[in-house]
Amino acid sequence: MPNNVLYAQSGGVTAVINASACGVIQTARALPETFGKVYAGKDGILGVLREELIDLDRESEETIAGLRHTPGGAFGSCRFDLGDPDTHPEQYRRLVEVFRAHDIGYFFYNGGGGSMDTALKVARIADEMGYPIVSVGVPKTIDNDLACTDTSPGFGSAAKFIATVVREASMDVESMASSSTKVFIMEVMGRHAGWLAAAAALAQQSKDSPPMLILFAEIPFDQADFLRRLNDVIATHGYCVVVASEGLKGPDGKLLTVAQSHDVYAYTQLGGVAPMLAGMIKEKTGHKIHWAVADYIQRSARHIAARVDVEQAYATGAMAVRFAAEGHTGFMPVIKRLCDAPYLWTVDRVPLEQVANIEQGMPRDFISEGGYGITEACRRYLRPLIEGEAYPPYEGGLPRYVRIRGELLEKKLPAFELKK
Repeated sequence: MPNNVLYAQSGGVTAVINASACGVIQTARALPETFGKVYAGKDGILGVLREELIDLDRESEETIAGLRHTPGGAFGSCRFDLGDPDTHPEQYRRLVEVFRAHDIGYFFYNGGGGSMDTALKVARIADEMGYPIVSVGVPKTIDNDLACTDTSPGFGSAAKFIATVVREASMDVESMASSSTKVFIMEVMGRHAGWLAAAAALAQQSKDSPPMLILFAEIPFDQADFLRRLNDVIATHGYCVVVASEGLKGPDGKLLTVAQSHDVYAYTQLGGVAPMLAGMIKEKTGHKIHWAVADYIQRSARHIAARVDVEQAYATGAMAVRFAAEGHTGFMPVIKRLCDAPYLWTVDRVPLEQVANIEQGMPRDFISEGGYGITEACRRYLRPLIEGEAYPPYEGGLPRYVRIRGELLEKKLPAFELKK
């Protein structure tokens, strides 16, 4: 059986996705009796289709270890979904050709729900085509919307960043509220799930400090009710922090704003909620407003990553390999919470069918009755996920991150034309 390993990254990256890569690569290298050479796909599944495979034998142990504290996607990522096997059979034939040409027996795909669908398709089609491949999904997403897992690696660090900057920005606004800004708006990521917006509530050191209204992707936006609540908060506290999910929807269920459409709905670029809210509040109330969009910063801020998140990202990568070495395939490692305080967890696995293309939003009992805050149950869930610090090494006052050499294997196959 082929025993070389191919790892690839997919979708929007996180501050800790490379920690998962580190876990996969180091663990595979530590089990030479099971695994052969370890490669990485350049730019995710696109690199596999193009036979652009990075030779990790040319990367030093120090560089691989440094991935644990390096943000971004070290091997390149992509937003690309494999077509249906019935309509795009050439894509699957090509994958098997690449696997066979380089003796790849293990495929680890690191991403969110859509990436788990890709890993599942690879597992199914390779079996149908008679090629022995162990296909495994490795979890990642800052949206925290993967099913069957206590949390998604990448979320805890993004949540820690958001809670931190909201706490700091609120103190700035409070300082000038009597004569200047009354409303500060922070737009955070979250297409269908309000987990990142909910994390902003951890910025509160006590009830209403800072005074805050959270707009969740799961709760339809009611303009009149929101403005009424906003004015009440300002009348009581002098100012208000508003944290809004980018996927905020109206009563009709439609997105309030879209930055850039895409023929694949899941890849439509969201954004624009903060300026939309700012314009509406300015027009209706006259309050002075400042707004900010966390955007890529919230998913790349490795300097303030949560230690728990780094450990879980590495562990899911490492356990993906260990489970595969035990003979398992077609699964995703998941984090199982054993206890809230102290926070205890372990890594289990579930079939890819249970997580592929499935989004897990916030449960309603995690959102306050009025719809603008979180419950104590949600707070208990969130607190452990941002715990601990895992600072990268610093040099010259800035974080010191690693970069791979990225040398590609020699191609053995003809070029492949990707058809839509």
